[in-house]
Amino acid sequence: MNRDLPQVGAPDPELRTSPIFDEYDDEAPAELDVETGVCYFNGEAYPIGDYVLSGSELLRCERRGVWIREGEMRPDLPIGG
Repeated sequence: MNRDLPQVGAPDPELRTSPIFDEYDDEAPAELDVETGVCYFNGEAYPIGDYVLSGSELLRCERRGVWIREGEMRPDLPIGG
């Protein structure tokens, strides 16, 4: 699978960024003020299911508008290969 993923850089504390978790936990984000249909990274909105790269860290936008760490990858290599 070969996709061009947006390189979003590091989270900017001055811009809106949704919470980032190692894996989705139904209880942990319950008290957080999160969106239901999008994730934000540095003020940009991404729909549920989108992937972005923050440096070499692959993030997936998950339900309730939180980012889930999917692992590390080099930005110059395609997903899955």
